[in-house]
Amino acid sequence: MNQAVNQAANPQDNPAEQVIIALDCPREEAMSLAQQLKGAAHWLKVGMTLYYAAGPSIVSELKEMGYRVFIDLKLHDIPHQVKGAAASVVKAGADMLTVHGCGGAAMLKAAAEGAEQGTAERAEQGHKPLLLAITVLTSMDELTLKQVGVSRELEVQVESLALLATEAGLDGVVASPQEAQSLRTLLGDEAVIVTPGIRPSGAAIDDQSRIATPAQALQNGASHLVIGRPITAAQDPKAAFLAILDEIRRA
Repeated sequence: MNQAVNQAANPQDNPAEQVIIALDCPREEAMSLAQQLKGAAHWLKVGMTLYYAAGPSIVSELKEMGYRVFIDLKLHDIPHQVKGAAASVVKAGADMLTVHGCGGAAMLKAAAEGAEQGTAERAEQGHKPLLLAITVLTSMDELTLKQVGVSRELEVQVESLALLATEAGLDGVVASPQEAQSLRTLLGDEAVIVTPGIRPSGAAIDDQSRIATPAQALQNGASHLVIGRPITAAQDPKAAFLAILDEIRRA
């Protein structure tokens, strides 16, 4: 297994390996943040806002700076389209990528096939990057689930999609920190569980519904934490990042 994937799957209690910083901003701001965080942070997340504005080249630039890159596009379409999109995202340099679990078993299997294909075709050789299924967005609660036709309890929905994803060959899931503990029990020690909705002590909740502090999320079973605005909107992003690592270590 290549070094990036091995470290991603086994953070080994190193907080800098466990925290993924979300660059949900325009390209210039993203590159400025990457420069400020260089030498401290290991993982950056490129989501829709940045990827659609800057294109795949932003991934190459960040990787040249020494970062591992989580491309979080939450792919969701017919299996044929998702297979092709997953291959393209992997060839762009993703070390981790996401698809929506609610796309169904056939779509999830197609995503896994696409990731394998992209790995074989990209210049950077090695094992395929980590492929994760989105369960229920951290901005949603049971009321919003019912509004889109999901009548079962939120935690049941999360667990059902997590099982569907792992049975389809995915490496793990993205879920809120509130479900991390039950998912760790359900999926076992090897599963990758990435939790957004992380807010350090005293930080604003913003548009998240199901949140936890970094230490709480890790104690609940998360393997990686996605943290955006508490770091990227801080006056000193690097200092904010290091403070979060200290908060994790103290816990």
